[in-house]
Amino acid sequence: MNKNLEAITDSTAVVIPAFNADRFVADVIERTSEIIPKERIVVIDDGSVDATASVARAAGALLLVHEENQGKGVALHTGILKAAEMGMEFAVTLDADGQHNPAEITAFIERQAQTNADILVGNRMADRKDMPADRVFANAATSWILSLRTGTRIPDSQNGYRMIRTSLYKTLKLKAKRYDAESEVLIRAAKAGAKIDSVPVETIYGTEVSSVNKVIDTFRFLRLAIKSIFW
Repeated sequence: MNKNLEAITDSTAVVIPAFNADRFVADVIERTSEIIPKERIVVIDDGSVDATASVARAAGALLLVHEENQGKGVALHTGILKAAEMGMEFAVTLDADGQHNPAEITAFIERQAQTNADILVGNRMADRKDMPADRVFANAATSWILSLRTGTRIPDSQNGYRMIRTSLYKTLKLKAKRYDAESEVLIRAAKAGAKIDSVPVETIYGTEVSSVNKVIDTFRFLRLAIKSIFW
């Protein structure tokens, strides 16, 4: 590993929001630890009613707990601010359910070294054969809207596999608490002049059940997109 890649790796934490993910989170932590040490893997148990917290703690991650479910946006906020508090320049965010391949963290680090981007967003759209048709359509539509709102092409705007500069994140006045928070980050970051780029990642679907409510979360997204016009 060259010195630049090593420096970025050494200044990166991984943030994993988790809700009822006790079947998956230990494996995600172990695979992530092949790249990032466990003391820099931050798991936020967002009010789970299963054994997520105890499993993550036993796996050696740095565990933060929300006693009640507050939403993915709040969990990410807690974790990224913790990464900043730890002195990390970057936070990589990935899901606890195994839909993101931790081995691809190296691709984010390499892309950051190439582009010096403030935010990198995973892009699954180059290989959509395993993606359900409704997700292909939803991702294409929301990505088109967010690309317009940010002035930057973002092929897979709803992908939670990301790398973000923590110093930038701390300046964003975020209000959204659930899945719409990830869209809000992109819009507010773009308005602040941040450089946003993407990284190809694989599409993984298993036995996990998505906690996205298609009707409610679509409404939240559209509401956010409209409100952002007036920011």
